[in-house]
Amino acid sequence: MPSTSLRAGAAALAALTALSSLSACRDSRSGSGADGGSGGTVKIMVGGIDKVIYLPAKLTEQLGYFKEQGLDVQLLTEPAGAQAENVLIAGDVQGVVGFYDHAIHLQTKGKCVQSVVQMADVPGEAEMVAASKAGSLTSPAGFKGRKLGVTSPGSSTDFITRALAVRNGVKTSDYTTVKAGAGQTFISTMENGGIDAGMTTDPTIAKLVSTGKGKVMVEMRTEDGTRQALGGLYPSSSLYMDCAYVKSHGETVQKLANAFVKTLGWIKQHKPAEIAAKMPKDYAGGDPALYEKAVGDSISMFNGDGVMKPDAAENVLKVLAQFSPEVAEKKGEIDLAETYTTHFVINAKQG
Repeated sequence: MPSTSLRAGAAALAALTALSSLSACRDSRSGSGADGGSGGTVKIMVGGIDKVIYLPAKLTEQLGYFKEQGLDVQLLTEPAGAQAENVLIAGDVQGVVGFYDHAIHLQTKGKCVQSVVQMADVPGEAEMVAASKAGSLTSPAGFKGRKLGVTSPGSSTDFITRALAVRNGVKTSDYTTVKAGAGQTFISTMENGGIDAGMTTDPTIAKLVSTGKGKVMVEMRTEDGTRQALGGLYPSSSLYMDCAYVKSHGETVQKLANAFVKTLGWIKQHKPAEIAAKMPKDYAGGDPALYEKAVGDSISMFNGDGVMKPDAAENVLKVLAQFSPEVAEKKGEIDLAETYTTHFVINAKQG
């Protein structure tokens, strides 16, 4: 086990790295140029850039669609959505590629952010159970007394875990929430008994299943699985931005929508192997075949047009209100029309 001084040193180094990343991207919410497209850089924080659920962000860059629109886009990464939204609120970035549910949750705190491109109608996640616990933990009804992994408290993995619990008669206080991160950190935490089960995405799901270390307990990478688990669609991956920025930088937002909608169309027209081949080689983690499978298992989550379905947004509000006191208290006051717009993606399709 590392000494206390080594652990402290590692923590300090991580903090310095984070500070340096933020100072490098610190800008006003309005960007460098008058409309972010006038020579300014548009900074977008991705809630885990190597996760398949957020694949359109890097793929758009790889395909050259940002540059095609005359945009200088800098993609940054933060492994948990809760941290990504904080960076947006602080004004350090102009957009986040993360889950739509943050837009609703933030409105209860007096913050206004909008999904301007809604890339997916389902979470693209699965509740995984450790292979050693699969015999005794077969559904969310068995969450009581368990240690459940999420990327971080306040993240969408945390939101959906809480939703699964209350929808199956388990109080959120009846289980222990563990910050398990994603990728190898999540896998190691499950392997060493730190969690009994946890919410994660591909390629982590594919790695757990292929090695026999974990099994899928609740499938939410498909529409059918999501409807069964959450009572309807649950829009997830989106490009969301501060409402004031959207209003004052319409030209830039339109160009971003043009690029992302083109990517979503490209995804629908290509096979998983072709999509995986376009991504950086290190995303495969040394196993290209497994990465291709991970892409194939999750790729149907993307909707192809970037359009939010109104009834799907309403279901997210309904689900959040089932476990979140803040959302439940203000459910009648929440204006869903302020949490997303289809204006830019419709223009992109027509263009």
